Amino acid sequence: MIATKAYAAQDATTPLGPWNLERREVGAHDVQIEILYCGVCHSDIHQVRNEWGNSMYPMVPGHEIVGKIVKVGEQVKKFKVGDLAGIGCFVDSCRVCPNCVAGEEQYCETGGAGTYNGLEMDRKTPTYGGYSTQIVTDEKYTLKISPNLPLEGVAPLLCAGITTYSPLRHWKVGKGHKVGILGLGGLGHMAVKLAASFGAEVTMLSTSPSKEADARRLGAHHFALTSDKEVLKGLRNKFDFIVNTVSAPHDYNVYLNLLNTNGVMICLGVPPEASTVPAFNLIGQRRSIAGSLIGGIRETQEMLDYCAEHNITSDVEVIDIKDINTAYERMLKGDVRYRFVIDTKKSF
Repeated sequence: MIATKAYAAQDATTPLGPWNLERREVGAHDVQIEILYCGVCHSDIHQVRNEWGNSMYPMVPGHEIVGKIVKVGEQVKKFKVGDLAGIGCFVDSCRVCPNCVAGEEQYCETGGAGTYNGLEMDRKTPTYGGYSTQIVTDEKYTLKISPNLPLEGVAPLLCAGITTYSPLRHWKVGKGHKVGILGLGGLGHMAVKLAASFGAEVTMLSTSPSKEADARRLGAHHFALTSDKEVLKGLRNKFDFIVNTVSAPHDYNVYLNLLNTNGVMICLGVPPEASTVPAFNLIGQRRSIAGSLIGGIRETQEMLDYCAEHNITSDVEVIDIKDINTAYERMLKGDVRYRFVIDTKKSF
């Protein structure tokens, strides 16, 4: 076993603190990655605090992982020692269900193995994430990382990047489409960058006037203050798509009315409370509400390659792991532009 330093939550209310774990030995198809950076996702907070009701402790969060390969198994073909590599939100799946065969492992019909707060496919061994010094994974679930981009900005692409890239590609968003991005946070700022790079006309939808300058810097063509009822009235029936990244409670109906005929609201955020949607708000203009969950390995690699080619990374603030509890509190206040990233090589 491989001794590994980490930061863990021991229960839903205690601050994260130092913890030691053991990674498995490198198997024939495995790679061992020295973790250099790990992004801090809002879902880390949800799971650490058991807000989704499925938390297992001790928990080592982190599923936006980039690092350097230090050892490879004897049958590994994709990687060699010294390569840069990444790990996203899952580290295995059943590999045989229709979704896995189609390269959509995120929708594995038997349930895949989450990078943390989950179990390996043996359904016995806990998984521990990237708030740690190293990780061992199967090469099939490991991503190639370009050396041409700053690694700290690449780390959040493994969740925030693919979570926004996948639905934009699925609905073929591009030139000629009018897209509203609801919420300018970790997901929202990536949605703005990607939608604009695909050629769509992008409008930032926000309740915070202070975010207009940033939205335009990130690539938004327009900014709309949704707390202004007159502004909302002027946006009725405007958008082909709304990418809803908001995880706080909000009324879906307010934004459904901004969609044109056949418009789609793509929900990426996970509010703690359900929003009731009367059927007439969908029927009248044949509008749709849809959801999307990260992406498969093939599509995640496609996203990483696209971002490397177009020089797209996340806007980040790099922190030491000892500051993670403060970072969580700042995230809850919206005090981050736009993703915290742990510098693990300096933290342990």
